[in-house]
Amino acid sequence: MTTPPRLETALKRLTAALDQLEAAAERRAQADAGRANREEEFTVMQDDRTRLAVELDGVLARSSTLELANDEVARRLQGVGTTIKTILEKAYLTEK
Repeated sequence: MTTPPRLETALKRLTAALDQLEAAAERRAQADAGRANREEEFTVMQDDRTRLAVELDGVLARSSTLELANDEVARRLQGVGTTIKTILEKAYLTEK
């Protein structure tokens, strides 16, 4: 029994359409999996960003504290330097 040519053509077209549908479904499944991975990575990056922002705030606060301490030490050293200079000048004048 032979298949009529029109039926044969229709079956080939149907097979091609089913193949295309299957390929499209596979691409869609891969796209969905990729989207899920990207969403998970995005969530991880947001968590990292939040953690880094908190750490940065802490570092900036510590830096500000250290700058204030540095300014205080510099002021005190300048005072000590002036005192030592005065003492040395008095000692030098007394020796003459």
